[in-house]
Amino acid sequence: MTSVDLEQIQVSANGTDQNVLVGGPADGIPVLLIHGNCSSAAFWAPLLRHLPVTLRVVAPDLRGYGTTTPAPVDATRGLRDFADDVAALLDRPELFGRAGARPVVAGHSMGGGVAMQLLVDHPDRVAGLLLEAPLSPYGFGGTRDCDGTPTTDDFAGAGGGAANPEFVRLLAAGDRGDGQFSPRTLLRALYVADPAALGDDEELLLDSVLSTVTGEDNYPGDSTPSDNWPGTAPGRRGVLNAMSPRWFGLADALVAVPAPKPPVVWVRGDADAIVSDASMTDLANLGKLGVVPGWPGEPACPPHPMVSQTRAVLERYTAAGGHYREVCYPGVGHSPHVERPSEFAKEMLQLLS
Repeated sequence: MTSVDLEQIQVSANGTDQNVLVGGPADGIPVLLIHGNCSSAAFWAPLLRHLPVTLRVVAPDLRGYGTTTPAPVDATRGLRDFADDVAALLDRPELFGRAGARPVVAGHSMGGGVAMQLLVDHPDRVAGLLLEAPLSPYGFGGTRDCDGTPTTDDFAGAGGGAANPEFVRLLAAGDRGDGQFSPRTLLRALYVADPAALGDDEELLLDSVLSTVTGEDNYPGDSTPSDNWPGTAPGRRGVLNAMSPRWFGLADALVAVPAPKPPVVWVRGDADAIVSDASMTDLANLGKLGVVPGWPGEPACPPHPMVSQTRAVLERYTAAGGHYREVCYPGVGHSPHVERPSEFAKEMLQLLS
């Protein structure tokens, strides 16, 4: 049972029929929750039990996830397809109770990138930003340092070709088994540090993962052959390409958000296997570990320093007149709101206040 009584609303906005979970009083303090890749709004369920009924909670299924009508992702726009879908919800009175809503926005993983894009494009519509294990402001993969310098001129190793094909196959098949690359196994191994943290929510969260629409227009997207290791570079369609540094990179734009800059709280776990300076989903790091053959060595292809990049950009954000606070939970993985929901809720409430 959640503290916030949720209902599903279908909303046609930005040309997409979106499924949105909504709860709390129409005049409550607005909170917008943006889920990550290979999940849906339902992935917030462990957190919702710890939020007070006074909040107005809005949690959409992004295009290609949950029960929102599938729509293609134009990767050449970075994460703007997602951000534009979300921005179109802000003036819907059936969601926020009034036009002109200015919510605190929480984004998990890829949703953190969507939240940053929303802030860059609509700085007057975001009251605060809660970034949970967020995508780096320089994208995912294919860069080598805290300045986001490309590892190769075509960002080899990032994008749709970086996905594990067996995981994609099993995801498309709706597999609920526990094979090596099954969605359940990766939920247990990558989304959390301790599978026991999933508890009674495991099937619900697995349903959320399995709601992902697969294909070249959605997850993982298409790819481009590369002469550089590992032989693949980002394409122009789908989710992983939209997160690649070929198309997504907003570090400078984030720093340049006009005053008054919304406060940012960055929450992460020190055992995160996905967003890390040694990510288990970064082909460069997997090459370094010997998992992917042919790695050309660290000088040519170092692991992507995701956490270090985010910290460097948020420090620049602060130097430019903003404010951020980093919260790191020991022994926690990629989903602090699942593994430490009560503590995560306290961070959200502190930001709201």
